[in-house]
Amino acid sequence: MASVVFLVAPGGSLKGEIRVPGDKSISHRSIMLGAIAEGVTKVRGFLEAEDALATLAAFRAMGVKIERSENGELTIYGVGKRGLVGAKESLYLGNSGTSMRLLSGLLAGQKFSSVLTGDDSLSKRPMTRVTDPLALMGAVIGTTENGTAPLYIEDMPSLKGISYEMPMASAQVKSCLLLAGLYAEGETCVTEPAPTRDHTERMLEGFGYSVKREGGQVCLTGGGELKGTEIDVPADISSAAFFMVGASIAKDSDVLLKHVGINPTRTGVIDILKLMGADITLSNEQVVGGEPVADIRIRSAELKGINIPEELVPLAIDEFPVLFVAAACAKGQTVLTGAEELRVKESDRIQAMADGLEQLGIDAKATVDGMIIQGAEEGLSAGKVDSHGDHRIAMAFSIAALRAKGNIEIDDCENVNTSFPEFIELAASLGLMVKVSTDG
Repeated sequence: MASVVFLVAPGGSLKGEIRVPGDKSISHRSIMLGAIAEGVTKVRGFLEAEDALATLAAFRAMGVKIERSENGELTIYGVGKRGLVGAKESLYLGNSGTSMRLLSGLLAGQKFSSVLTGDDSLSKRPMTRVTDPLALMGAVIGTTENGTAPLYIEDMPSLKGISYEMPMASAQVKSCLLLAGLYAEGETCVTEPAPTRDHTERMLEGFGYSVKREGGQVCLTGGGELKGTEIDVPADISSAAFFMVGASIAKDSDVLLKHVGINPTRTGVIDILKLMGADITLSNEQVVGGEPVADIRIRSAELKGINIPEELVPLAIDEFPVLFVAAACAKGQTVLTGAEELRVKESDRIQAMADGLEQLGIDAKATVDGMIIQGAEEGLSAGKVDSHGDHRIAMAFSIAALRAKGNIEIDDCENVNTSFPEFIELAASLGLMVKVSTDG
């Protein structure tokens, strides 16, 4: 199969204003909850990318009518909590860990069995973190010997609520158990060791479902109904992060990112960049459909290395590939600890980024739960890196070229379409000098 290669010329600056595509996490959840709600749900700003479209296709296969119109607008005709029907074939979820983990909870209490499959990368990701607590609720889910997909979910029309203390902070595990809790007798409570994104809780409330939140615990009682609603999906801060770092590290840059979601469980990337000395200002702050949004302006700044506070790690877990690039361009040393979760993402993001940065002349040492990076103010060298089929690594190294001495070539970039199909077009519109070719 042909491989997509990004070739990025060195230098330049980023200037202009853009709106990055809709938030991936919220796009997934809008379909899942809209499908099992009573009545019609209308969604604006839906992310038209492979991961979210995998969720959409799964619910269509389970009998839900979903109409797509231009510009990311969806109309979902909810079938109610008990209205889904078993798919005729296994549900293929591509590269989307969110789809698989959240669907395993939603499908664990249905009156039909399901099989969830994914691509090679997704089939290596750990699933026992959701199947083990679901089993405590009475679910019966088979995995491979390694605890990975395919997942074989047996019909189990009645689950029982549990109180579960998560061993590690994971919004996907929390959301999976809350979705299963909708189908459980009694109360389901999840306690997290550190705050994680709370889109599921906010959206459940938007659909009229009662959720109790206190400290690090979230509880809901099974048996209620969701009512169709309207959802306006904000621009994805994880996608915006590439341009935040790019504008920070490239001289004479000035970028305005419009209508970005600034949910407090997701703004770790802003906090970390500000600690490094980034020039970031927020304006036009408002709440749209229960989610806070703002316009974010970023101008060039001299970044300095820092010890990244561990309490910010869960709030920036998806942004670390590009934050490592910021660290490589900063003055002094940056140390990340407490981020072992990065080893089981679409790739081992710690090792893949350390290897790639070393290829580009940066002293980057992978540790068990993070990385130690010595910043090189003079920038990165030219080179060729492998994204390991990981969309965020491909985009992070594209941004690194803004401070490189020569071309950076990035292999295996086709999975950028899973989260950000317009990345190349928007990056080029701001001034990144990037070309795409297919190899093979």
